[in-house]
Amino acid sequence: MAEKTKKSESQELRAPAKLVGRTDLTTAAPKRSDKSEHGSLNPRDYVSSLARGLEVLCAFNRTRRKMTLSEVAAETGNTRAGARRILLTLVREGYAVADGKLFDLTPQVLELGFSVLSSKGVWDIARPFIDHLSDEIQESVSAAVLDKFDVVYVTGAQYHRVISVGIIVGGRFPAAQTATGRVLLSAQPEEAWTRMIQSVPLDAMTDRTVTDPVEFRRILENVRDQGWCLVDQELEVGLTSIAVPVYKSTGEVVGAINVGVPSMRMTPKVMVEIILPKLQETVANISRALRR
Repeated sequence: MAEKTKKSESQELRAPAKLVGRTDLTTAAPKRSDKSEHGSLNPRDYVSSLARGLEVLCAFNRTRRKMTLSEVAAETGNTRAGARRILLTLVREGYAVADGKLFDLTPQVLELGFSVLSSKGVWDIARPFIDHLSDEIQESVSAAVLDKFDVVYVTGAQYHRVISVGIIVGGRFPAAQTATGRVLLSAQPEEAWTRMIQSVPLDAMTDRTVTDPVEFRRILENVRDQGWCLVDQELEVGLTSIAVPVYKSTGEVVGAINVGVPSMRMTPKVMVEIILPKLQETVANISRALRR
């Protein structure tokens, strides 16, 4: 039976707190006494209570579910009393809600990271191009940035079909098993690759997932050389995706654009032949728009 299609109405999308993996700060050169012997900030400048609060926020992002007080304490290494104080503070400030014994984050947490992202303006500029590509290929298109060893989706256009790939802005997935993640990892300085590959989790998400570090390095080299990446059912059975990096005028990679398609609808060969050229053209148009 022919699939029915319906394009969703464009919406302003926002991204969550742990969105930007790198922040450039311009400060006066610190005196030697301002640093510890390891070159880090003086321990007196470290606010441990803030760090524990941020860890609680990240715990919800890792689990992607509501949690009890005991679960939050166990996930973060806090005491129950400490976790309770943090959770009640988040509730009072509007960043969390309590439903009986369960705690959950509210959409207000999106404001923490979106102000940084929107100030860059990259994804505001990219969004019309993403919408156009989604209309043209009649598939969902998304954009993601790298946060340590995860990718975080920052915007996207979802094309609704009977069977479609859902896009959740703020969604976080392991970089090593995704096309966007491999594109962004391959863009890192090569001198950092050895340590990066030793640290990145190569967990088997499906029976197709590459878990060997040597093979994974070869994949990153190939992605870097060809300028795009296709992942076939390594993150989830039935999902094939292809991604291309987005460059600023400085040559810096700011993120990646991805097209995800159910594998029953399109083979990897067809994605490379049909989707990749349109995706590359879209990314080139975004990069040109960023230079204006």
